[in-house]
Amino acid sequence: MAVSRRTMLRGAAAGALAAGAVAAVPGTASATGAGRLWHHRVPKDKISIQLYTLRSILEVDLEGTLSALADIGYRKVELAGTYGRTAAEFRRILDRHHLRATSTHVGIDGDINQAIADAKVLGNRKSNVAWASFPTIEEWRTFAARLEAAGKAYRRAGIEFGYHNHAHEFERIDGVRPWDVITRTTTRRNVHLEMDLYWVVTGGADPVREFYRVAGRVTQYHVKDRAPDGGFADLGEGTIDFRRIFRANWPLEVDEYIVENDQPVDPLECAATGYNYLSNLRF
Repeated sequence: MAVSRRTMLRGAAAGALAAGAVAAVPGTASATGAGRLWHHRVPKDKISIQLYTLRSILEVDLEGTLSALADIGYRKVELAGTYGRTAAEFRRILDRHHLRATSTHVGIDGDINQAIADAKVLGNRKSNVAWASFPTIEEWRTFAARLEAAGKAYRRAGIEFGYHNHAHEFERIDGVRPWDVITRTTTRRNVHLEMDLYWVVTGGADPVREFYRVAGRVTQYHVKDRAPDGGFADLGEGTIDFRRIFRANWPLEVDEYIVENDQPVDPLECAATGYNYLSNLRF
């Protein structure tokens, strides 16, 4: 009897979830450590996943993959495109699987009014510019001013607007970090920060220090682990000390913890591992 790809995807998700429930999350086997009680946890309703992580299988079976994510336990996702569907079509698919696209990655070179309209249809609460790179600080300043203007338009539409970092924003150009240009040129009112923890570490910065330098502006984390060789790893299998980061920053808790892996070996297993890691972590 032929087995549909959707059934296979859901079975894979269930298997990964079961495996995650049995395996101890690193550092969470005991409720205490060195005499300290670990009493904080990531609320499940704040766990999301960047769909870029699953792009290879979303392109083959969109509905089956979203269904599998719901089976794992996800209720929120972050978009990076709608895979050939209109905003309305994609929203209906999400609704069928009881998922909410609370966040999305966007650009600012196109029609901002249309992007805002699509974000409203999709139900996005936050929209973030995913990438920018310029060779001079003056170009970064110009870009930051454009971010501020776009953020003002999004705010007026009732949507929070932000910027997602990579590593190069922490590398100095003529003695100045582009990250500092962005955070000093834009305002808290119009531009929040989606801090990608993997890229902060790869850029040679400390996520805790950077968090408090812009205290209150980091409202989302991309929770992405780093392999010993500098590559990508599923959560809990790499070298980034998320427990330290989350514990230090807890007084200004973020709105969303977004699982991501740019190059997963098995996208659904990665998704299940990430959900289990975050939901079981104590800090």
